[in-house]
Amino acid sequence: MICSMTGYAVKTRDLARGTLQLEVKSVNSRYLDFHFRIVDDLRAMEMPLRELLAARLNRGKVECRLSFHPAAARGDQLQLNGELLGALRELGAQVRASQPDAAPLSVNEILRWPGMFGEQGIDFAALGPDVLALAREALDDFTATRAREGEKLAAMIVDRVNAMRAIVADVAPRIPEAQAAFADKLRQRLQDALGNASDDRILQEVAVFATRIDVAEELSRLGAHLGEVERVLKAGGACGKRLDFLMQELNREANTLASKSAVTEVSQAAMELKLLIEQMREQIQNLE
Repeated sequence: MICSMTGYAVKTRDLARGTLQLEVKSVNSRYLDFHFRIVDDLRAMEMPLRELLAARLNRGKVECRLSFHPAAARGDQLQLNGELLGALRELGAQVRASQPDAAPLSVNEILRWPGMFGEQGIDFAALGPDVLALAREALDDFTATRAREGEKLAAMIVDRVNAMRAIVADVAPRIPEAQAAFADKLRQRLQDALGNASDDRILQEVAVFATRIDVAEELSRLGAHLGEVERVLKAGGACGKRLDFLMQELNREANTLASKSAVTEVSQAAMELKLLIEQMREQIQNLE
């Protein structure tokens, strides 16, 4: 399947001591670029998460947020951290010995002190399997959103390919007649300009110019490149870079077509082709 580089997913898991939440989102990038925002107590999970994501993703700027929200304890479950309480008492005594006018900590300040109760009993190292299980669930949703977006982008690109084929099919049969008419006008102008020049000289000049404005080769290469675009889309996978290269090749042929144009039909076709190529190129920038 073809995936977009744009995706989003968030998952939560309720545990006995609190709730884990993992959020993954991504935008376009030339490479695979990770940015992790993880609570300090779970910082050790960054490397396992990085490996898990890298195994499933190929390109994109990916941001991963991991947080843990402790469950609110009932009053009969609260237990003060005696070691921390004693440390605060000793530190307070030292401060007052140095600064007699310093106000002691209030009961409210002590109870709100980080780690005084609630979280000190959580074994964050033991949460590793739960974090990875949650990450796999989030990653499944995340890749599914990227796949759905990629499917829409691929359909849009196929529509533009079909439109380009229609333009080539419409203009190609009319080019020989239009170029022949232009050659006749050129022959007449040369006769008027050169006066007594031989017919061979005039025919030679017309033949040289006809070679310069022949666009059959460009139309053939356009068809070949469009066929390759369809093949790459059908093969799927991480095809963004390959398709971007093909857009450069298509644009080169369209530019050559425009520069060699000597008739209105070819000029208009070249402009329409370049517009469709640019539309495809913009959307291909979103593909993995």
